[in-house]
Amino acid sequence: MNEPQPLYARLKDHILAHIRSGAWAPGARVPSENELVESFGISRMTANRALRELTADGFLARVPGVGTFVRKAEPARSSLVELKSIAEEIAARGHRHDTRIATREALTATPALSEDFESRQNLRLAHVVIVHSENGVPVQLEDRYVNLEVAPDFLKQDFAATTPTAYLLSIAPVDELEHTVEAVIPTSAQRGLLDIPAAEPCLSLHRRSWSRGRVATVATFTYPASRYALYSRYRTTPAGTLERNFS
Repeated sequence: MNEPQPLYARLKDHILAHIRSGAWAPGARVPSENELVESFGISRMTANRALRELTADGFLARVPGVGTFVRKAEPARSSLVELKSIAEEIAARGHRHDTRIATREALTATPALSEDFESRQNLRLAHVVIVHSENGVPVQLEDRYVNLEVAPDFLKQDFAATTPTAYLLSIAPVDELEHTVEAVIPTSAQRGLLDIPAAEPCLSLHRRSWSRGRVATVATFTYPASRYALYSRYRTTPAGTLERNFS
């Protein structure tokens, strides 16, 4: 039998529901501790904890002597050209990373996947679909296929403890990367996993990576446009082309 939620957690859920529904827009003042105490019949300590934790999680901004307000959500950023674990990026911002695995399976490559992997049609692949959240808010949907000849133990990993990117980097050195970015309208299934409304557009990053001359993984990362941005920074020649170092 599930234990009932503590009062402060229920209050946090109540406030978050108003923020996520748009009832309390960025910049809107939220009820004070005294108002919450009176409205919900809770202690001042409970109200303070709920507001304090939501402030620490980046949802609220508290201005001494003025009040507590819904913080404007600034889209987080993910590197377009570097291979980085999203867990590292989130931790670097001082936030909490969580995962939810929607799909974990082994399968035989379809003709289209065989073409992506530049391989024969009976190639065995691992397939995972994972929702990555920052402070409880879904920010990335990872749909990844992995060549099991490159990473035979991939499906045995605990992806709550180690992201697929971090694991693959630890066992398969990357020789080459290919990126394609486009704006997309997510499917209903993707909207459900990302917990976004029907009108929310997304950024889609399609990535292939090679290890020791073979395609190791083919992945599509879908980001709600209001929550995440893709960026890159690199050195160029005076003509604006990419610098290349050859040994």
